[in-house]
Amino acid sequence: MALNKYIDHTLLKATATEQDIINLCNEAKTHHFFSVCVNSCYVSLAKAELENSNVKVCSVIGFPLGAMSTKAKVEETKQALKDGADEIDMVLNIGFLKSKNFDGVWKDIEAVKKVMPHNTLKVILETCYLEEIEIIKASELAINSGADFIKTSTGFGTSGATLNDIKLMKSVIKKCNVKIKASGGIRDTKTAKAYIEAGAERIGTSNGIAIVTGQKAEEGNY
Repeated sequence: MALNKYIDHTLLKATATEQDIINLCNEAKTHHFFSVCVNSCYVSLAKAELENSNVKVCSVIGFPLGAMSTKAKVEETKQALKDGADEIDMVLNIGFLKSKNFDGVWKDIEAVKKVMPHNTLKVILETCYLEEIEIIKASELAINSGADFIKTSTGFGTSGATLNDIKLMKSVIKKCNVKIKASGGIRDTKTAKAYIEAGAERIGTSNGIAIVTGQKAEEGNY
């Protein structure tokens, strides 16, 4: 199992500096990770640092709360794509979901996908705030709105991914080509393999190096 090709090498903390992003990109090139995942302000820097490599650039949108207006998410997406993003990880509007404003959730995701028909869209459900039935409903809404992946977590909620989350999400995608990204709390080789075996086709983590080398992760990492 080539674990490196599952990994979105991630740095999203508020204190991340330009040099931190450059270091992230160099690590991604060294270990041949699938992508780097950064805040949208750093997309152009990451794109420049990854020139002439196969590492893709992923930008988060509406991060980490998902509570921005749809227009704000769309405009952030447009700018990220203009700056060179290959993939977008957007946060679903959790408040709309819990309000049972399913049309609002649908339209929010659909509007973002509409401006990026040829790029990969991952929709973050933030499963730590959801009951099981809400995880299933959120997965259905994301898939029907055009998501290419459904993703467990931002890493900024009360907890990250669980294997039960993956089981629930997998039960929804079994009849379509949508994939699963697990993120939040995946810090070592054994855990990463467990999520991949459960059905995740991408891993979002700031512990990518520890995962592919078998080293111990830094405490408190995403």
